[in-house]
Amino acid sequence: MQSSNTSRPRLWSGVFVVIILLTFCCFMVGQGLNSGTSVFLSRTGYSASLAGAFALVFSATAAFVRLCVGPLIDRGKTALVIMGGIACLICGTFLPVVLGGIPALTVARVLQGGGFAAATTAASTAAADVLPAERLGEGIGYHGLGQALAMSVGPAFALFLVGTDPATNLYAGLALVAVVGLILACACRYDRHPETLPETSAFRMRAEGRAKPVESKGGAFAIFEPRALPGAIPMLVQSSAFGFGIFFVGLYGTHVGVAHAGLFYTVAAVSMIAVRLKSGAFMDRVVPIKTFTVAIVCGLVAYAMLYGAGASEWLYYLAGIPYGLCLGISLPLNQSVAVKNTPPERWGATNALFLLFNDVGIGTASAIWGVVNDTFGFNVTILCVMGCLVISYLLAWIAYPKACKRWKK
Repeated sequence: MQSSNTSRPRLWSGVFVVIILLTFCCFMVGQGLNSGTSVFLSRTGYSASLAGAFALVFSATAAFVRLCVGPLIDRGKTALVIMGGIACLICGTFLPVVLGGIPALTVARVLQGGGFAAATTAASTAAADVLPAERLGEGIGYHGLGQALAMSVGPAFALFLVGTDPATNLYAGLALVAVVGLILACACRYDRHPETLPETSAFRMRAEGRAKPVESKGGAFAIFEPRALPGAIPMLVQSSAFGFGIFFVGLYGTHVGVAHAGLFYTVAAVSMIAVRLKSGAFMDRVVPIKTFTVAIVCGLVAYAMLYGAGASEWLYYLAGIPYGLCLGISLPLNQSVAVKNTPPERWGATNALFLLFNDVGIGTASAIWGVVNDTFGFNVTILCVMGCLVISYLLAWIAYPKACKRWKK
């Protein structure tokens, strides 16, 4: 029999709230840059293929940096990685304001991708560190709200900024958001006061000597955590669908003549808030494959509505509802599967691998989507995106641990 809510360990703490907020800022900047850059390039006469190439630059850099910072985080350098990552993100975001041209923008995308990867990998590990073990899945769900919500609010804010004069306001505005994130990171030093954390939190248990020490594994295993693959593999393919949503839905809206393309992201954000506020009812209690089934269905409905948006502007806006549900459920769910399948002393490498797969899926697919858009049009691309959602669901049935696939109790 489950214990009552009153006997459950405390989930919320000041440091956990700060981690969610700084995560929100980082993802808002990162995904805002991804979405806004495609429109920024379009306004200056460049093709969707170039926008896709810049997406690949961002994601490839992020993937490389995640490989480097995972072991560093596992050695207790979480706060340093967060602050250093956000500092790089600020520099890369502000650079296009003072230097124009494709070479400068390429350098900026490298700095943006590296800073974003370092900060978000460390922040994900910090969230897992400060949560009580009994409510880890629920807590990761709330932390995932900061990620998923920013993946809608960021693009909406970016499309607003890039529509102002000059268009470089996109980079100035997002740089200010990154500065807020850095200020929050400076306040996130839970390593100095572990006694204030929940008793069963991973970091406090390590600090008080109640957990086994970090095992040193040489070679590739210091970087890769293969036990994170059950959650990372489905996300690798599904993130390609989110890549289209982040990079091209705004551009698609302008293509079909939607008056306020950014409203799609606003509707999606509201939808995400609603589903994440209910995460405690299912994240730790419902078998993950059941929850993932709902998310995939929502994603298919969203893209079907976008497919028909040329005939109705309202279909474009309302597609944000199932899109928000899909994103708001899938990202924290798969991250929870990855984290729960690995020991706490390997959570840095776990989150690095999970987010690396997310970056690779988004970046690689977005580069492909840019070429497909230019060659065959948006409708063909949307059908390909829907196919990726189906494949990710099939992969979940293959990759999830047995306990995550028990359809019947």
